[in-house]
Amino acid sequence: MYVKYTPPDYISEQLGLLPEEPGVYQFFNSDQIIIYCGKAKNLKKRVSSYFNKKPDSAKLAIMVRKIHLIRHIIVETESDALLLENTLIKKHLPRYNVLLKDDKTFPWICIKNEAFPRIFATRNMVSDGSKYFGPYTSGKIWKSMLELIRSTYKIRTCSLNLSEENINAKKFKVCLEYHLGNCLGPCIDEQNESDYQENVEQIEKILKGHTREVLKLLTSRMAEMAESYDFEGANRLKEKVEMLRRFQARSTVVNPAIKEVDVFSIVTDEKAGYVNFLKVVNGAVIQAHSMELKKRLHESSESLLSLAVFEMRNRIQSKSNEVILSESIEYVDGGVKIVVPIRGDRKTLVDLSTRNAKYFRLERQKQRIKHLPANRVSRKLETLKSDLRMEHIPEHIECFDNSNTQGTFPVAACVVFKNARPSKKDYRHFNIKTVQGSDDFASMEEVIFRRYRRLLDEEQALPQLIVVDGGKGQLSAAVKSLEKLNLRGKITIIGIAKRLEEIYFPNDSVPLYLDKNSESLKIIQQLRNEAHRFGITHHRDKRSKDLIKSELTAIGGIGEKTRDILLSEFGSVHAIKEANIDKLINKIGKAKARKVYEYFNLK
Repeated sequence: MYVKYTPPDYISEQLGLLPEEPGVYQFFNSDQIIIYCGKAKNLKKRVSSYFNKKPDSAKLAIMVRKIHLIRHIIVETESDALLLENTLIKKHLPRYNVLLKDDKTFPWICIKNEAFPRIFATRNMVSDGSKYFGPYTSGKIWKSMLELIRSTYKIRTCSLNLSEENINAKKFKVCLEYHLGNCLGPCIDEQNESDYQENVEQIEKILKGHTREVLKLLTSRMAEMAESYDFEGANRLKEKVEMLRRFQARSTVVNPAIKEVDVFSIVTDEKAGYVNFLKVVNGAVIQAHSMELKKRLHESSESLLSLAVFEMRNRIQSKSNEVILSESIEYVDGGVKIVVPIRGDRKTLVDLSTRNAKYFRLERQKQRIKHLPANRVSRKLETLKSDLRMEHIPEHIECFDNSNTQGTFPVAACVVFKNARPSKKDYRHFNIKTVQGSDDFASMEEVIFRRYRRLLDEEQALPQLIVVDGGKGQLSAAVKSLEKLNLRGKITIIGIAKRLEEIYFPNDSVPLYLDKNSESLKIIQQLRNEAHRFGITHHRDKRSKDLIKSELTAIGGIGEKTRDILLSEFGSVHAIKEANIDKLINKIGKAKARKVYEYFNLK
């Protein structure tokens, strides 16, 4: 049952002094720390509502009881209040305000104010008369724009001072970009400034999203050149036109008649709102960005979307007069048209934005699952401990697997998991040394002995659990080595058979069958699969190297040192086969070169 909170007298006095004007209010706790900051059309009504109404959530009720001091700032308009609120939240990070999980500086594309302007990406805007386009919230988009510009137009990338005086004085030499055909050499007066500036003007239109205007101009010029029999120039323009059309076809989403709009959509869950933003010019998406807003006081999707719209438009300095939304909000800028479409091209844009928002939410959820909190990892390991009837939680697990090809090139792999996750820096490969032929049991015995003999000698930490890929035979062989090292009973060891995923314990002929969906079996399977992958990779590498070495050492009179020289110089046996006699003589001398050449060429 809810019991209404009656504020103390000092709070009531502060409420009585609040004006009925737009502004920003700040709540402080008894330690004089800001715990919440908000905006209001009417400060008196909005702040009083916290104490007159039933709280929407338990967090809000707790916050209200912590309020010790109320301060306010009066502003001219609600729009000013929104801007000030946003600034104060970023500065003080109050505990109960929505947490915007994104505050990076976005890059702009700059057309530098200089002779023969450079065009490049930057995060710093300088007031020197240069033109800036963006900001670009997606790295993929601004990189694509620069790639399009540089592949379509020959724009310089150097930072030389290309004044008329310096060019006439012949102070510069062409660089590699000129020789590659990426620059037309304005530094040596091979391209005049008016031609260069014409290209810059076309680039500026493309950056503004007016690709059709540039296409129309280039098409017209191309026709004129063809009529005057300048087919080479017409062909260069044709290549530009085709490149721009491909770019336009990739970026056009809806009707090009939609000139310039901002599109926002939101999806929410219990903890956060996920907002996607699209900037659309002439039917093409030229900017895209997604952001996460952490809930603090059970905020509605409307309030989260309002914050995101204001934050995003303010950050990119949007001048668009139309905002398309997935749901209705209150927006204080009277000069902006708010649209919540039901059908048509604008609805298509909202649907596209919503799909992006849903995908972004899914990505964030996957990231949270990937970085499991310690208590969830502990729960999984507690379950594994219980299922395997262990005394200790298996925070450190090691798994072994053997690989060979019909008894040749025998190797083994050891993978290590710590806190239920791979610890790849601790993985180890083993070349089998004491076993001849295909004997998985003896190979497993050797590898287990070598691994834990070394850990004991180096006084390193031992695992709580060892997993052996195989059934009772491999497990028994591994146990023999633990007995030799006096580790039997000190480390839990199991074998996993592949056919039915049976779990075997030492001296127990009846296997354990874990539920196919259990977390314990999934951890064990992950260990086994990772050991198999790691072992197979090493086995293939070793087999490949040994086959190369054996082919070269089969040549009479060619030893290991000569073989290594040949492989180092030529890189492969195939290259050695293709080498002429003079190259071989130059590397290994006349006598050995003749032996190698004759072996491969006179068979």
